[in-house]
Amino acid sequence: MGLTYIPNIQFAPFYVAAELGYFEDEGLEVTLRHHGASESLFGAISSGEEDVVNAGADEMLQAYAADVPVVTFGVMYQEYPVVLIVPEESDIRELTDMAGKSVGLPGPYGENWFWLLAAMADAGLTEDDVTIEYIGYTQQAALIGGSVDAVVGFSNNDVLNFARNGVPVRAISSPDLPLVGISVGALEETIAERPEDLAALNRALERAMRFIIEDPEAAVDASFDFIPDLTGAGAHEAALETLRATSELYGDTPLAVDAARWPVMYEFMAARGLADPGIDPSHAVTTALQP
Repeated sequence: MGLTYIPNIQFAPFYVAAELGYFEDEGLEVTLRHHGASESLFGAISSGEEDVVNAGADEMLQAYAADVPVVTFGVMYQEYPVVLIVPEESDIRELTDMAGKSVGLPGPYGENWFWLLAAMADAGLTEDDVTIEYIGYTQQAALIGGSVDAVVGFSNNDVLNFARNGVPVRAISSPDLPLVGISVGALEETIAERPEDLAALNRALERAMRFIIEDPEAAVDASFDFIPDLTGAGAHEAALETLRATSELYGDTPLAVDAARWPVMYEFMAARGLADPGIDPSHAVTTALQP
């Protein structure tokens, strides 16, 4: 099971399912494998080192269009987690106010980039209307230092980090964008050969997600051994806050898949050069394995 980031409480469904025996209850032997900071999202699943990967459904669709046959079979975040973050006193109150302003984000890739393009389109803006700055992962320093007017970040991570550091900010979201967020996916071959195992994985993860929603403190405790830096001062409280914010993204039906969103998402991504043209996006998603 490929987790596309370093150990972090945001992966709690996998930690909880492992620690509380939910995978085992489904007859699964699951090895959790975290990606390194510079590792590609889909290199390990393409090479056969991983059977399943946890990444954005939009990122998987992008990969599918580039001949990496990874298919989404469960959507973990029913709400897209990216927002525009502005200082509390900023005159940016809605997305249309980005016109004539500077916006910082790590670079022209990944969900931050996808969200910014979609948010600008939703606001009737183009890249000519906004000064886009590629700032790496320095959102706090850039916003505090005034080098940009706003930054793009994650509602369950970056927004909380600003607050923990005593920086008053506001988060501006755009709920109706044509993007699907963090999900689980597997290669077409794996889905064809091991559908029962993947369906069992979804059931175990759904059980873990519902446990997190009901008792986030116990979920943090269950995740303790999987996250080396959870032992520092204030780390438990910060992890609990992050997990509560993350669980709000799960929605009422964890891992539900709405396949009708894929053609809309692909049309948007292909039109902006985010996905190669000429594929059938319905092949990049399946609803057959939902819990």
